[in-house]
Formats: sequence, C-alpha cells, structure tokens
Amino acid sequence: MKQIIRTDKAPVAIGPYSQAVKVPCGTMLFCCGQIPLDPKTMEIVGTAANEQTKQVMENLGAVLKEAGADFSNVVKTTIFLSDMSDFSTVNEVYGSYFDHDPPARAAVQVARLPKDVKVQIEAIAMM
Repeated sequence: MKQIIRTDKAPVAIGPYSQAVKVPCGTMLFCCGQIPLDPKTMEIVGTAANEQTKQVMENLGAVLKEAGADFSNVVKTTIFLSDMSDFSTVNEVYGSYFDHDPPARAAVQVARLPKDVKVQIEAIAMM
C-alpha cells in the first residue's frame, strides 16, 4: 500500500495530487513538481529565476525531510522551465543543493507552468 507524504513546511497541493508518495516497503519516494510558493502565504516567491529556484528547492527539501530523506537520497529530477534561457541560472542554484554525486536529471522548456512561474522541479528518491 502506498503512503501519502504531507507537510505544512511545503505548499499544500493546489490540485488533485500529493506532495509525495512512498511506495510499498518504503524504498522509493516520488515527489510532485514543486513551484516557488511560500508554504505559509501560498504566494509566489520572487520574480527572477534564481529566487524562484531557491524556493522550489526549499519546498522540495521540506517534502523530502517529511518522508525521512534529504537531497542525498534523490536519484532523478526533472526541471521544467518556462524559458530555457534561464537554464544556467536555475542550474547554479539547483547544483548548490547537491554536495556530490548529483542525481540523473532532465531539463525541458514547457509552454506554461502553474501560476505562470519560471521553474518547477520534481524528484524521485531512494529511501
């Protein structure tokens, strides 16, 4: 049976999804795509890609922590960008959250993201 992970230290779901789902035996954690919402105010943090990416990573870190994990457990991420020209800025902030052996990753530009943010990041972690 799957375990739904919820924390008030990351934004609540704004649609029909969970912040994260841990699969049977608790070995894999699938984290939903985080956007730069302040979990207390549910308002977008920042207008620049670097500001938004920092908040996204903080939100993702809060979900990982609630599940008993951290960034060292992450094995795969997907970065969704509204503009690929923000890639290097996002990459710099994103990379600061991984001390060594970063996860596999894909980064894609999409036509539009929820609430018209610049970046959304989802993750898969091994527990």
